[in-house]
Amino acid sequence: MLIRRLLSVASIFVLTMAIAIGCAQDPTIETADRPSSTPAARDINAPLVIGYSNWAGWWPWAIAEAEGLFEANGVTVELKWFDGYLESMEALAAGKIDGNCQTLSDTISFAGEAVNGEVVVLVNDNLAGNDKVIVSDAIETIADLPGKKVAVEEGVVGDFLLTLALEKNDLSRDDVGIVPLETSAAVEAFATGQTDAVGVFAPFWLTALKREGSKELLSSAEFPGAIPDLLVMSATAIANHPDDVQGMIDTWFNVLAFMRDNLERSNAIMADRAKVSLEELDLLKQGTRLFSLPDNLEAFAPGDNMKHMQFAAQMMAKFMVSVDFIPVVPDLEVLLDDRFVKDYAERMGDQDTSIEDAKAFSDPANPPSNLESSSDTGSAVETDAP
Repeated sequence: MLIRRLLSVASIFVLTMAIAIGCAQDPTIETADRPSSTPAARDINAPLVIGYSNWAGWWPWAIAEAEGLFEANGVTVELKWFDGYLESMEALAAGKIDGNCQTLSDTISFAGEAVNGEVVVLVNDNLAGNDKVIVSDAIETIADLPGKKVAVEEGVVGDFLLTLALEKNDLSRDDVGIVPLETSAAVEAFATGQTDAVGVFAPFWLTALKREGSKELLSSAEFPGAIPDLLVMSATAIANHPDDVQGMIDTWFNVLAFMRDNLERSNAIMADRAKVSLEELDLLKQGTRLFSLPDNLEAFAPGDNMKHMQFAAQMMAKFMVSVDFIPVVPDLEVLLDDRFVKDYAERMGDQDTSIEDAKAFSDPANPPSNLESSSDTGSAVETDAP
């Protein structure tokens, strides 16, 4: 699979409601205490075990492993690949691994039951075009969708994207004829003319566009911040091994710099890990926006829109409770921990090049040329600021 599944149709409406209700918050909403547990102490010499699965924003971790960047930052990490995204989330919640790559909404869903707690420490990426709504030549704008048949796999990000777009245009899913199908079947239905539109993720939209006259109506690039992909650690791992967690965050930004300076090698590692061709890799990278250090600082900072995770988490959790998707709101006060990102920022100061480093990922044809290459892969990358 090349996409993370959202957990249910209810998850789709989380951010839709957030857009509709804005900053409204209910201070009386019930919250859950963090689950109490006393797991066995991890061997001080054992590596951090971090789960990840097949998504473009998480492939760069394979570069860290292949190029020894974890070791360069003084941390021993065992990356555990999961073919199934859901399996990786279940492993973190059960305390079988120390951290996992997952979305914000899924983290909220599992946080209340996680035996060791779950804490967001880093934003890896946001979706930026890899999810699309493809339509027939009879549809020109979103206003043309009411009454049309739209094939989607309910509960995945194509459906989620459709819902956001409809809500933004004062419409709802009730205004269109939803045809619920597994993604490959949804694409087939659209390609053979059985539906008027399809909401799909990469690489399925490539097939959808083969229908004569078909075109892209909208993509996730129009909803910045709506679908953040994260590194989530257990609260126990953070409490017992904060230096190791810091080493993970340092490594992420060093990976960005490595990709900028070693594009061919980086692409080869990621394509091999994802089991895609280099051509497919380039297409999939284009719709994924890796997060720089400034992006992370903004995401962790308080704010009144979906670019700020604190706001997004409150809106998501409130809606999940309202539809009985989760029984109570998990303790959101401990869900986000920005100390590691801030620590890296304080040490880097004006040396940070992560904005340009991240651009190199999504624009491989035009890597930045105004930065000096660095052979340093340690915690401080010695390059000049742009």
